[in-house]
Amino acid sequence: MASMPALHTADPPRTAPPRPWLLADIGGTNARFGWLAPGSAGVQHLQTLRGADHAGPAQAARSYLAQLALALGPAYTPPRAGAFAVATPLHGDRVSLTNGGWDFSCAATRDELGLATLLMLNDFEALALSLPRLQPQQLRRIGPSLPAPPGAATLAVVGPGTGLGVAGIVPTAHGWVALPGEGGHATLSAADDFEAALLAWVRRRHAHVSAERLLSGIGLPLLHEALSQVLGTPAPVLEGSEIVERGVAGSDALCARTLDTFCALLGSFAGNVALTLGARGGLYLGGGIVPRLGERFFESPFRARFEAKGRFQAYLQAVPTALITDTLAALGGAALALEQHRG
Repeated sequence: MASMPALHTADPPRTAPPRPWLLADIGGTNARFGWLAPGSAGVQHLQTLRGADHAGPAQAARSYLAQLALALGPAYTPPRAGAFAVATPLHGDRVSLTNGGWDFSCAATRDELGLATLLMLNDFEALALSLPRLQPQQLRRIGPSLPAPPGAATLAVVGPGTGLGVAGIVPTAHGWVALPGEGGHATLSAADDFEAALLAWVRRRHAHVSAERLLSGIGLPLLHEALSQVLGTPAPVLEGSEIVERGVAGSDALCARTLDTFCALLGSFAGNVALTLGARGGLYLGGGIVPRLGERFFESPFRARFEAKGRFQAYLQAVPTALITDTLAALGGAALALEQHRG
């Protein structure tokens, strides 16, 4: 059989855009900016700006760059390339933050900042792209071991924060390819009769009970209420932050039970993600909730429930899990996206 001809053999090799690079991780409340200078091995000059103080990402970025120019003086060179991670699904040129007030055009933002290249990534796509380069000091293991330096194995990340983010990353001959999606909106399943009763109660209020419906900052109060109803334990309506504070302190038995149930359900869901993506290289946890649980999380049923998949328990026992402790990891993922960009 004749071999297929190589594609684009006459094309000159294309390289990543020249540095310096402007990087951003944009959430509903804050926008975190960073700078990657020529020859630098890591992101520098980190700054967090409140989104409400600026009309959009271009205005926030201009404020950051103005301060950076003052700090660097003659060494400052305006960036010609950037990559922004944004906490919302992406489709087309228009971006509207799910939990924030910014609504903007990617092309207009690029032009306003004078950039030749501006990549726009989903925030969990960027977090997934950070995984191959995370160092042990940026992680805390959950279970027997930390993920080894990634090779030819798929990786996955799950992150309960305001919502529930899910993404994966796959090694290819041309670099790492992220798999962004909306896995947090997949249907949540029960592992026993008690959890089935919880979900049945929640379904009286919501026709579809997604994982995010309970495994998120917006979901913790609903999970707390469901436990109160199923256990027959009257309780006041609490904010997610109050549930975490009381549960971690051990001052409220129902809040403590809520956190334990949260960790168990999260373990089951994370195991589902690892199986679905074939993430044998490791399952990582991001987001803002798990770090706030402290040692309670590491003593929780998370890892046992992650592995509890019947005939595939041995498969998951070999998959390492780790908590990402670096809150700026997504900036590193945005940098890798630019490094791999050939536009």
